[in-house]
Amino acid sequence: MSSYPLHTIESAPAQSRPVLQQLQQAFGLIPNIAAKMAGSPVLINGFIGLFERVHASSLTEPQIQTLLLTNAVANASEWPVAFHTALALKEGVHPADVDAIRHRVLPDDPGLAALSALARTLIEKRGRLAESEQRRFLEAGFSAEQILEVIAVIAASTITNYTSSVTRPPLEAQFEAFAWHAPAP
Repeated sequence: MSSYPLHTIESAPAQSRPVLQQLQQAFGLIPNIAAKMAGSPVLINGFIGLFERVHASSLTEPQIQTLLLTNAVANASEWPVAFHTALALKEGVHPADVDAIRHRVLPDDPGLAALSALARTLIEKRGRLAESEQRRFLEAGFSAEQILEVIAVIAASTITNYTSSVTRPPLEAQFEAFAWHAPAP
């Protein structure tokens, strides 16, 4: 038996159940990553609070999905790559841009490329952005506040990426077409 069961609303700790119910309503299913997170009310409740704020930011859903997909690829996290591929496509991110991100290449869309580049740089440099990197992002039409919002997206994404890498949730059937495998280290 796995140390990290796939919880249902009924099997989850009482403090995790409201989040699972909320996700069930939002997605029509409980994503397997959340079913694994539910074993820790601290983790899933912290995640949902940040998740809600990220999705209420000034960034659009295609921009957020671009960031989430970029982060999942940068962290070599397979379940989130498949999930955010599906959501990015659903939100209207061009398939060629999604494919580029999955291959660690910047999208053709200039705004999405600026977001993806910033996210990768933040992750790879552990948040140590040079002035020139910040300026490039601002020159792409974004604000200084949005740099901080990107940091919030990365934080939310890191929760799912690390949880996925540790707990290895199975990929739901509807995301199998978007399966992705991390390159060997």
